[in-house]
Amino acid sequence: MNHLRSSLHRYCARMTGSVMDGEDIVQEALFEAYRKLDTFDDSKPLKPWLFRIAHNRCIDFLRQKKARVALETASAAPDYVPPLNPSNLNIRFAVERLVVNLPPMERACVILKDVLDYSLEEIAELVDSTVGGVKSALNRGRSKLAALTDSASKERPLPTQVSKLLQLYVERFNRRDWNGVRELTSADARLLVADGFAGRLTDAPYFSEYEARAGEWQMRVGTVDGEPVIIGLRRDGTAWKPHWIIRIELAGDRITRIADYVFCDWVLSAADSVLVGALNDRAADEFPETL
Repeated sequence: MNHLRSSLHRYCARMTGSVMDGEDIVQEALFEAYRKLDTFDDSKPLKPWLFRIAHNRCIDFLRQKKARVALETASAAPDYVPPLNPSNLNIRFAVERLVVNLPPMERACVILKDVLDYSLEEIAELVDSTVGGVKSALNRGRSKLAALTDSASKERPLPTQVSKLLQLYVERFNRRDWNGVRELTSADARLLVADGFAGRLTDAPYFSEYEARAGEWQMRVGTVDGEPVIIGLRRDGTAWKPHWIIRIELAGDRITRIADYVFCDWVLSAADSVLVGALNDRAADEFPETL
């Protein structure tokens, strides 16, 4: 299953609009697939089965978050689905960036057809629709995408309290002041180390593993696709380079959840935009703020 992970993540990240939510859903989908492995017909390809599970997880996510409208019922299908017009859309990259504006059914069909190159018949099976329904969703989705203005999104400033808490976390983490970091967390704070651990922070050897981590590394407050996160950097020669993302969830003045994607380097590389704060006065010249 691991050889399909990159394309699974790409799909889930574009469906949810977040590379981190996408990775969480991929892990849930893979766990579900392992549990259901005895029901899989090994005479059929594995990839469509996995994508069907991941797709259903994405739809559940979108429904729960009320991010977009409920899954649509496809209307009567046209006889012909026109190809993407390169003059209106910057081919696949633009589609991937703009597709989050579409409702779930259109979003799924456009990603599967125009980004991942599935056939209409395969898409119909994955999204539990008909070929006609897929054609209709593709037409609606492509028309909406062609009308969108592909303008750069503006970063919204963080609330002062959130900004201060993230900065304190980073400063104490970089000093290896683990007791100071613990003071910022709630008593029942949860920890997810993607591909490694899920449970209570107090039950995990999280800080000792970072203490023993080889090489030079630093944490910095930044944003990934507009979302405030903490970014882990490693020294590469004379410069610092971003390697992983840590998502922090807050309630009031305490951290309630830490999701660390240190073992999932594909998450950061899948992001459209990454902004990292300068390390310090000395390193600011070495490290570009926008990557």
